[in-house]
Amino acid sequence: MPQLGLLHGRAWTVFLGQLRRPPGAVCIRAVRSHSQVAEALFASQLKPQEKSNFIIKTPKGTRDLSPQQMVVREKILNVVVSCFKRHGAKGLDTPAFELKEILTEKYGEDSGLIYDLKDQGGELLSLRYDLTYRSSLTYLCEVPFARYLAMNKVKKMKRYHVGKVWRRESPTIVQGRYREFYQCDFDIAGQFDPMIPDAECLKIMCEILSELHLGDFLIKVNDRRILDGIFAVCGVPESKFHAICSSVDKLDKISWKDVRHEMVVKKGLAPEVADRIGDYVQCHGGISLVEQMFQDPRLSQNKQALEGLGDLKLLFEYLTVFGVAEKVSFDLSLARGLDYYTGVIYEAVLLQTPVHAEEEPLNVGSVAAGGRYDGLVGMFDPRGHKVPCVGLSIGVERIFSIVEQRMKTFGEKIRTTETQVFVATPQKNFLQERLKLIAELWDAGIKAELMYKNNPKLLPQLQYCENMGIPLVVIIGEQELKEGVIKLRSVPSREEVAIKRENLVAEVQKRLSES
Repeated sequence: MPQLGLLHGRAWTVFLGQLRRPPGAVCIRAVRSHSQVAEALFASQLKPQEKSNFIIKTPKGTRDLSPQQMVVREKILNVVVSCFKRHGAKGLDTPAFELKEILTEKYGEDSGLIYDLKDQGGELLSLRYDLTYRSSLTYLCEVPFARYLAMNKVKKMKRYHVGKVWRRESPTIVQGRYREFYQCDFDIAGQFDPMIPDAECLKIMCEILSELHLGDFLIKVNDRRILDGIFAVCGVPESKFHAICSSVDKLDKISWKDVRHEMVVKKGLAPEVADRIGDYVQCHGGISLVEQMFQDPRLSQNKQALEGLGDLKLLFEYLTVFGVAEKVSFDLSLARGLDYYTGVIYEAVLLQTPVHAEEEPLNVGSVAAGGRYDGLVGMFDPRGHKVPCVGLSIGVERIFSIVEQRMKTFGEKIRTTETQVFVATPQKNFLQERLKLIAELWDAGIKAELMYKNNPKLLPQLQYCENMGIPLVVIIGEQELKEGVIKLRSVPSREEVAIKRENLVAEVQKRLSES
C-alpha cells in the first residue's frame, strides 16, 4: 500500500471522513473526493521507477565453475582424497564458521583478513580462514582441527578434510588466488616416535604431485627450531624474531640484497647481524647440509638448533627408505610465518610448470605445504594438555589453474557427463517403450539418458551422443518391437547389431567392460 506521505494531507482527511459515513450517505462531493484520492493513488503507482545500476556478476575473488571445470576439479580432488584414504585417514568436517575469538587469537596479525559475520544469536562468528597466500604458502585448517581435538578430548587421530575456506584480501585471479577456495588437509595427531608421521606427510605430498603429472617438483624442508637458533646465534633480539622471519620468507621472491635492505633499513637490524643471517639462509642441500650444520661452530652451540638438526637427519633417513629423498631439499630460507609451528616445516614448489615446450609458463607459486604444530591443541584445552600434530595441505586452486591452462593450450575435450547408454527411437509413439528400457538400464546401475520429447527425430539423438561422447545407443522401433529385439549401436564405429530384448542389460554390461 502506498505511504500516506504520497498524498496531499487534505485528500486523506476527506477520504477518511467518507469512510466514517453510513453506507447509504453518498453525495456528489464524496464521489469527487474519492476520485481525487484514486487519481493520486494511481499517479503514485504509475510513476516510472529509476533504473538501478545493478550488474549481474560473481563477488570479487570468487567464480562459477562450468561443467567442464567441475570435471577437472573432481578428478584432482579424487586423486588427493584417494591418497589420503590409502594412508588410513578418516574424513572429518568442521563448521564453515567458528567463534571469532578462536580464530583471531590464533592467527594474530592476519586476523584482519578474516571474514566476520554479523552477530547472530549472541555469538560473534567468523568464516573458516586460510593463510594460503602468504609469500610462503600456508594451507591451514589447523585451528578448527585443534579446537575439535581439544573439545572432544581426542588424543590420536589421522584425518583428512576437504572444504571451502575464505580469505578477505585483494585476489590475484591469474595466479589461482581467490577469496573463496577449496582446501585439502591431512593431519596426524598423537604422541608417536619422532619423524615417522612427518616422513609420511612428505611421502603423501610426493605421491599426490606425481600422480597429478604437474611436472618436476621439489619439497623444501626446514625446522622452526633451526631458524630460531640461527637468529639467536647471529644476534637477533628475540623481540625481532617474527619480523626478521617474515623478511627471510621473501627470499623465494626477491634477492638477498633486497631482503638484507629490508632487515637493516626497515626493521632496524644491525648490518653485521644481517650479514651473519645471510651466511645461513642462502644455503640449501640434502642430508650433507644437515651434517655440515652439525659442525657449524656457532649453530652447534644452540640447543634448539641441534634438536631440529637431529630430527631432520632422522627425517632424511626415513625419506630415503620411502624412496623420495631426492625430491626433498633442506632449505634454510624456508621461514613460515605462523608462530604455532614448533618443528619441521615444508613447502612443495613446481620447478618447471610446463611439461611441453610450447606451453606458456604459469606463475602459480607453491602447490602444497605443512608442518608440525605440537602446542596448538593445548591452547584450546582448559588444562593445557598438548596433543602433538603434523599435517599438510594441497593447493587445489593453484593446481587447477595449471591443469586448466594446459587443457586450453592443447584444446583437450572434456566429457561433462558419465552417460554410458542413450535410449533412442526413429519413430513416433515410442515414449513408453523408451521409458521401460531406460528404467531397466538404471535399475541395473547403468548410466543412461533419453531425449525429453514424445516423438524425437533419430538424427538429433545420434548427434547428441557424438557431441557428448556417449559410447552406446539402444534403438527401439516398430520392427524391433515386433521381432523382440533391440538394436545396439556403437557411436565411435557406427556399427549396429540386433540383440534379444531380454539380453539387453547383459550385452551392454559386456560392451562397457570391454571398452
